[in-house]
Amino acid sequence: MKNILVTGGAGFIGSAFARYMTARYPNYNIIVLDKLTYAGNVDNLLPISDEPNYRFERGDIADRTAITRVFQAHDIDTVVNFAAESHVDRSILDADAFIHTDVVGVYILLDEAKKHGVDRFLHVSTDEVYGDVHEGYSVETDPFAPNSPYAASKAGGELMVRSYHVTHGMNTVVTRGSNTFGPYQYPEKLLPFFITEAIDDKNLPLYGDGLQVRDWLYVEDHVTGIDTALHKGVAGEAYNIAGEDNRYNIEVAKAMLALLGKPESLLKHVPDREGHDRRYAMNCDKLRALGWQRAHSFDTGIQLTVDWYRQNEWWWRKIKTGEYLEYYKRQYAARLAARGAFPQLRVGVITAFFPSDCPYALAGQNYGYGCSTMRGAII
Repeated sequence: MKNILVTGGAGFIGSAFARYMTARYPNYNIIVLDKLTYAGNVDNLLPISDEPNYRFERGDIADRTAITRVFQAHDIDTVVNFAAESHVDRSILDADAFIHTDVVGVYILLDEAKKHGVDRFLHVSTDEVYGDVHEGYSVETDPFAPNSPYAASKAGGELMVRSYHVTHGMNTVVTRGSNTFGPYQYPEKLLPFFITEAIDDKNLPLYGDGLQVRDWLYVEDHVTGIDTALHKGVAGEAYNIAGEDNRYNIEVAKAMLALLGKPESLLKHVPDREGHDRRYAMNCDKLRALGWQRAHSFDTGIQLTVDWYRQNEWWWRKIKTGEYLEYYKRQYAARLAARGAFPQLRVGVITAFFPSDCPYALAGQNYGYGCSTMRGAII
């Protein structure tokens, strides 16, 4: 392992991996390839821009000519593929780009890697391929049940990776990460979106009752998990990378507001997203058996994240213009306008449904969902 191609390396997790690998392995050459779509940002790579073992190439993994050129120019022996369209909301609005990158792009990247004889191909996937996990924890052998165009496209890419291992004998590994957060995350995802809006005292549109459960993983821990799987993972296997810290979205939002010293009245419940999975949760014993362990609790990670966005307005303020504002209007304007037609979620007196163990639950009417008892509550 010497010349590592990091595709999608100007995005959130990909750039964190590139920064980590450049410092951790000075004898490796880290070649970042990125198409620089709306979420790809060369500013994410500024900390390593002068490092002698870092190079940047602009290109699309679905462009066979560009991929061939990069493989040959840098004698690539290892691929770590982060390149993906990754926002569920955008996949609901328009899935074309997701199929182009997450399925067709993965196929072309695999095919060119096979032709070039790469030694290792690691594909970064997501916990969302498992679908809605009502109870328990997903393990790597569980069947896929994707419920959004994004999740379906990631499952398709994974199956392509598997096929190249089984059919062509390629040395492939897949990682499935849980809900990752941290610095440099494009402000369309829940935490950076809410942090940057709250800094400006803007309303925060929270889907539904806010009781969707996600497993929160700090980005540096996700990166070390990928490093572990890259160096120690068994060919043909998949590895869950989980924070194992399940929290309600509303709980995360309130924790963020408390750290910023902002009022909870900024939260505005809006009609839920189409096909919104209620709960994701993974078991990561398989990766731990290779020696990985996370270094950050959720509380530590969210403090670091809030502090970073406070201190780096130069980074996110120039993003929240143009295309970003247009997307915001497409995604949230109608929902915010519809709040009056969503009486369960009125401001002031908001009736919602909480699991009996939820810190926001009050005694009330039982309401069943999945594995937990839900109760009507007034916030």
